[in-house]
Amino acid sequence: MKDVKRQEFQREGIRRVVVRGANWVGDAVMTVPALRELRRLLPGAHVTLATRPWAAGLFEGASFVDEIMPVEDGARSFVRSVRGWRRGRFDMAVLFPNAFAPALTAFAARVPLRVGHATDGRSALLTHPVAVPAWHGERHEVFYYLNVVAEVGRMLGEQGGHDFPPRPDTSLKVSAARRREALEFLGERGVRLDRPVVALCPGSTNSRAKRWPAERFAALADMLADEAGAEVVLVGAREEVEISREVASLASSRPAVLTGETDLARSVAVLSVADLLVTNDTGPAHIAAALGRPVVVVFGPTNPLTTRPYSDSAVVVRRPPECAPCMLRDCPIDHRCMTAVSAREVFERSAEALAARRAAEAVG
Repeated sequence: MKDVKRQEFQREGIRRVVVRGANWVGDAVMTVPALRELRRLLPGAHVTLATRPWAAGLFEGASFVDEIMPVEDGARSFVRSVRGWRRGRFDMAVLFPNAFAPALTAFAARVPLRVGHATDGRSALLTHPVAVPAWHGERHEVFYYLNVVAEVGRMLGEQGGHDFPPRPDTSLKVSAARRREALEFLGERGVRLDRPVVALCPGSTNSRAKRWPAERFAALADMLADEAGAEVVLVGAREEVEISREVASLASSRPAVLTGETDLARSVAVLSVADLLVTNDTGPAHIAAALGRPVVVVFGPTNPLTTRPYSDSAVVVRRPPECAPCMLRDCPIDHRCMTAVSAREVFERSAEALAARRAAEAVG
């Protein structure tokens, strides 16, 4: 297929698609509706998701992805990606990140159709640059990713090609076998499974400003154990072990520290069997919500309008000062957006979420 500009294409001509995925776990979950829509548009195409190696643990068993192609940073990785994309003989590249490098990779790999937002000076590298919508920053990010796939629909001559699904579906599934393994894993670490299991995620790998204070998480852990009869476990990435240990040392209930002990696949499975997750604005918040689990998220410097978990099961706790959302990674003043949120307030919202889950289970 020759390099082309705007025109319609037949679905039969697009047999192999490479999607450059998001670089952070939460963003990856927010691309799920767009990946589902791409599968609907091209049901017979082989879809390769080029993204971080951890994505295999997130998208395991997903019907909308056929293959994961790992992507790393650096010049050598760029060369490997170009070679891999050439070997893949892809008919189309769909680029979710705004950065220049993914567009350059698709261009250098000679992928005939290259679709992505017209950002970062990369329009000349794309056959189908998509204008950044005027509503960007005012709607949830799931619609920003869907906006790219809507261009694919227009290319294919879809009636209403720029329409979005009425209710974007971010859901992810975990097999019964993986859930059983997760329960066994918890049991081996002394977690009593005859009680509600509440996971706390006190870290955040890409922003210290997003962290609710460790002493508040510790106080919450004790309230959950003493007043709700819950088994509390601390979860997170390897880089967040220190903050989890600090929380555990401050809590008299001594929650189990699982942080850093699981890869993403097992973390997903553990969250799938938890009765509740309480977290900062992090990737696990999006994972748990996508799994249909109740989530309570403490927001401070970031904007829940655009990046909250896209799920009815997610509750946002927030007391924003005038400076929020600032989107800074480190607070230059007194971290008032997070310290304004009390442990008691988060516990009450958590208790409500647990009660609602019990009621739903009794009905269902």
